[in-house]
Amino acid sequence: MRDVIRFVRRGQVVEVSDFHPRTTLLDWLRLTDRATGTKEGCAEGDCGACTIVLRRLRNGAPVVEPVNSCILFLGQADGAEILTVEDLGDPDGRPAGASGEGLHPVQRAMVDMHGSQCGFCTPGIVMSLFALHETAPGPVDRRAIDDALAGNLCRCTGYRPIADAAARACGPERAPPRPLPTFPEADPERDVFVGSDETFFAAPASEASLAALYARHPDAVLVSGATDVGLWATKALRDLPKIIWLGRVAGLDAVEDDGATLTLGATLTHARALPLLAGLDPDIGELLRRFGSVQVRASGTVGGNIANGSPIGDLAPVMIALGAEVELRRGDEVRRVPMEDFFIAYRKQDRRPSEFVRAVRVRRPGRDAAFRCFKVSKRFDEDISAVMGAFHFVLGEAGGERVIRSARIAYGGMAGIPKRAALAEAALAGAPLSSRKAWDLALDAIAGDFSPMSDQRANAAYRGHVARNLLLKALTEVAGASTDRTRIVGRRPPELEAAHGR
Repeated sequence: MRDVIRFVRRGQVVEVSDFHPRTTLLDWLRLTDRATGTKEGCAEGDCGACTIVLRRLRNGAPVVEPVNSCILFLGQADGAEILTVEDLGDPDGRPAGASGEGLHPVQRAMVDMHGSQCGFCTPGIVMSLFALHETAPGPVDRRAIDDALAGNLCRCTGYRPIADAAARACGPERAPPRPLPTFPEADPERDVFVGSDETFFAAPASEASLAALYARHPDAVLVSGATDVGLWATKALRDLPKIIWLGRVAGLDAVEDDGATLTLGATLTHARALPLLAGLDPDIGELLRRFGSVQVRASGTVGGNIANGSPIGDLAPVMIALGAEVELRRGDEVRRVPMEDFFIAYRKQDRRPSEFVRAVRVRRPGRDAAFRCFKVSKRFDEDISAVMGAFHFVLGEAGGERVIRSARIAYGGMAGIPKRAALAEAALAGAPLSSRKAWDLALDAIAGDFSPMSDQRANAAYRGHVARNLLLKALTEVAGASTDRTRIVGRRPPELEAAHGR
């Protein structure tokens, strides 16, 4: 067992053993490493001022990811190289001179295009664009730039000069990516345990080690991406004396696809899950593109979003509508629970002490199915849903008409848990797809399925109205009553319909 965490900083392997488990990477950078270019803005992963880049090997392949260091725990940097804005200029890590010599092309473009005013947000923006510079397969367009910057807020410059800087730095003549460092010894079979039985940061190397450690410490907090748990430390100021990070558990991020069922390991990040889930239906891909920011998708995980149990998480309604299962493990025992039964009450799931989510299993929609999902939020990018609706219709033929053989309809934001609309489903079962009477019965049934909550995002009346309209939109599209299948970023084009056979 290893009793230190290791990471690369400015070409050197750093070992740290004396830290509180809840220490954030941002605090370590600013207070210990004195890398004060990285700023604390919101301390909740929304503004991007704290953005840094982690480079690491994952399954033997190098990855470059921008992350929000304000809600990432220090221990989660184990095995990675940490890059901050101070590290981008001279290849040897020396700061750029007053004349600007030695600036990275992204920094140089930000200067030339006047992409900064007060400068507080600039280091985070530079790091987001540096990650884009290093990872984009070719010259970037405005949509790629907007996606890369969705997690960075600037209050005074305006985004056009920043986007212009990105287009210049990440254009056809961009500089080659930085060479990778020599990463710390991987020792993939050794568990990490820093601290004592009373206070520790642990990173098991296998599921068996995780199960055994969690059985001994059922009061420990499991952390995957920390995009929610990080706020327990920065906003709720919870002590969190025992943290078990899942990021080193071998195979817990595995993907299996037998053609009928897609199985996603619990620690698979949203960024890596996006193309897989978009393969089930393009609406899911667009939903996940709006899932937080690039920083959040790089850290947050499929299993974490489900185990979190939030009533406004976007992934759970999609999975419920598709009839997904949650796979759980405690000790050597593994069991599966239908996703819709996993959520019991607000922040309470069917999860026993020392039991953890190990995978999510979802069947591909059949050729006779039609799927739609819609996210409604105050802000288009990086915002929590006021209402999220997912609609899965199995279609057939009866008496020469297209009929809805069955419907699975799930909503987030409408109750204390993500929940199916059972009455609306019953109203549609067996109905002709073109029957407006059946539509109206289902739309009216929404009021009986939910008693929506009121909060800062929306009041109950608004949520009820939107939920009804989203079902109407889904039925209208699937019935072909409207060819204007709009999404905010554009239409759901016919070729996508043809590719999915519906």
